Amino acid sequence: QLRLVESGGGVVQSGGSLRISCAASGFSLENYVVAWFRQAPGKEREGVSCISRMGGTTMYTEAVKGRFIASRNRANSTLSLQMFNLKPEDSAVYFCAAVPKVGRVICSPRTGFHLADFDTWGQGTQVTVSS
Repeated sequence: QLRLVESGGGVVQSGGSLRISCAASGFSLENYVVAWFRQAPGKEREGVSCISRMGGTTMYTEAVKGRFIASRNRANSTLSLQMFNLKPEDSAVYFCAAVPKVGRVICSPRTGFHLADFDTWGQGTQVTVSS
């Protein structure tokens, strides 16, 4: 069974930092494009960051640029999102996602990355930033 499992969520004060992680179970992420999405109450799920299969391209949504750093470890099939200078508007459930890199381009300056691009999802981890 292919699973993604997030960990590391929690409550942090505004301006604080938090690191969340995601591990693949039952498969290897080596040939997958990976991404982080988030969903706040009453809002649609939105893309936060993506990393290309070989790690050569990392993209961020404008709201987190300069504050979040996404990384992946292809050898052990994990990815992480290091979040700095957190704001109350960053509060959301954060999901990791993955899709095999076959054919079409995902996570590039030309194509961006979108919810519908990904077919494997984690269960989410709650991040709450208090003001």
